[in-house]
Amino acid sequence: MGLRPVDLARRAGVSTQLVRNYEAAGILPPAPRTDTGYRQYGPEHLQALLTYRALAPGFGGETATEIMRAVNAGDEARAYRLVDQAHAALHEQRLATDAASQALGALAAEYVEPSTGPSLLVGELAHRLGIRTSALRVWEAAGLLSPTREPGTKYRRYGPEQIRDARIIHMLRQGRYYFEQIKPVLDGLRRTGSTEALRAAIEERRAAHDRQTKAMLYGGALLHQLISDRAPRDESAPTVLAQ
Repeated sequence: MGLRPVDLARRAGVSTQLVRNYEAAGILPPAPRTDTGYRQYGPEHLQALLTYRALAPGFGGETATEIMRAVNAGDEARAYRLVDQAHAALHEQRLATDAASQALGALAAEYVEPSTGPSLLVGELAHRLGIRTSALRVWEAAGLLSPTREPGTKYRRYGPEQIRDARIIHMLRQGRYYFEQIKPVLDGLRRTGSTEALRAAIEERRAAHDRQTKAMLYGGALLHQLISDRAPRDESAPTVLAQ
């Protein structure tokens, strides 16, 4: 018995338009049409839809789409490579979080000691951090940095405290922290020198890695089942009975 777009949409908890968008994107295998031109879906389309929906939270929508396109094209090797790349990228993020944790701990210790040293212009600080000057202006607009202004020229000047804060912001941004996560870290360090907010931000980042891993495992299980169900069966293969 065929399934209508609305049937797939209800089973997956999405709109019928989204089902059509998924088919157009190659996430679902092509659907045959009736004599009157209506799409006719089957169990394989529902399975593909549910698999994609399970893959997206862990692998991201773009990678999940590429995985499904590869599977629908019969290119299992590409699908496996995409899965491996996503797992490797997450592993690199974990290593980066660990490295940032150690470096940030050392930077946070600077809040205990008075900061000294020359001030820097925006271009000089950007060069030292290896970022664009526009990034420093964005951080300023977000309320993370407050450089002083030179009399007359109005050029931005970053003193030792601002340079220290910019280094922490840069490391946290490399760890993919959002501005709303960075602000309480800086506020806590500035007010009391406490690293509690910093430790909490790092632990939340590690917890996010764990959540992504779990989502990838769940999506991978459905992907494995989808590929297995589509594999041609070898009728000559011996049947192995469990003891």
